[in-house]
Amino acid sequence: MKRRPASISRAAWFEAAHHLAECKDGQGYTHMHGHSFLVKLTVTGVPDGPNGWVEDLANLKAALDMVRSTLDHACLNDIEGLQKPSLERLCAWIAAKAQPALPGLSAVEVSRPSLNESCTLNLS
Repeated sequence: MKRRPASISRAAWFEAAHHLAECKDGQGYTHMHGHSFLVKLTVTGVPDGPNGWVEDLANLKAALDMVRSTLDHACLNDIEGLQKPSLERLCAWIAAKAQPALPGLSAVEVSRPSLNESCTLNLS
């Protein structure tokens, strides 16, 4: 049987506030406001080892917990590297923090489900 790559994902919620000062007045983005965010980390690789895993899901949980410890109930604008916290920049920031612990990290998705908005940063 040919060994094929597989992807596994784990997600976690966090609550955070932000504002986007660069936006035009009247869009509502310039005022401080908050969201419920859902972040999903995906690791891709060939299942290997005695368990046939791509990655231990506990490692994904640990990476998510590390990210959440900084972002949850924070003002994103106050975090180094997120002074202009768009979804795209948030994905890149999370990827930079999670990738050292997850070398097979292939995608980071950040969504605001109540607004039907999301961004996916593909790393592979």
